[in-house]
Amino acid sequence: MIKNLTGVYETVEYENKRVVMLYDNMETEAYPVHWHNAVEIIIPLTNGFTVTSGDREYQLKEKEILIIPPGELHSMPAQEGRRIFFQCDNSQLGGNPILDSIIPVFSSSVYITPEPDKDLYLVARKGILDIYSDYFSKSPVADARIYMNLLNMLTAVREFQLRQTDSGEITDKISSDDSTKLKYVMNYINHNFTEELSLESLAAIAGYSKFHFSRLFKKYNNVSCVQYISSKRIKMAEQLLCDPSISITDIAMRSGFSSLTTFNRIFKAYKNCTPSEFRRLYKTSDNAMQLNVNPI
Repeated sequence: MIKNLTGVYETVEYENKRVVMLYDNMETEAYPVHWHNAVEIIIPLTNGFTVTSGDREYQLKEKEILIIPPGELHSMPAQEGRRIFFQCDNSQLGGNPILDSIIPVFSSSVYITPEPDKDLYLVARKGILDIYSDYFSKSPVADARIYMNLLNMLTAVREFQLRQTDSGEITDKISSDDSTKLKYVMNYINHNFTEELSLESLAAIAGYSKFHFSRLFKKYNNVSCVQYISSKRIKMAEQLLCDPSISITDIAMRSGFSSLTTFNRIFKAYKNCTPSEFRRLYKTSDNAMQLNVNPI
């Protein structure tokens, strides 16, 4: 299934100018450790399916669902059975402030089973079935409907995560006042992440100590405040790296990093390659896509 692998980076080739890809797969082959910029959803239809994502191994049973976020290293050993792989271009989700509230879903892989929330499982399973139907339809709005189903699924996942937090299932309860303040700080970060931000200054905006703010932020978002800011900066850097006229040093500064050294270190930690390597990979991917586009 992996067609273009450079090191551990997979170039996802979308066919016929689409921004989604679906495989109804029965191949018995191993997929080595790799990552890509696509959101990936896996659901085994017959037999189970083992997936290692990040530092965790998932033993998926039939019709259980795994959502792998963009940039996450993952692999699968050779296995028999039928499964569906769905990939979509993450750039279609990024850069829209309206969707910032669901971005924490991408902090790690999401494993969806009938337990502990059957409603979430049913929403996700129906979403995948609808995506499957739309993908093979000839409707001119098929891709739009696919993204609507994907957003509905991701929103349901985020709502489930927030319900866990509010009910105290994750840790002690976050109050309504804390939630309001955290949302305000997140909005501030979303509009100012290219500037110098410190935990002290953000905690002061919320009216908390640095320690209390850090603990609440991670509880609410499933990622630390520093990780949240870094992910915003990395996303912007990815977009700027696609423009060969902008130097990498300039990209580091525009994205909010304090130095080129810091930028290189954090970028490699997130993407498993340097900014220069990412730029070369993007150029290779872009050239490949142009060669595969059918003339109108």
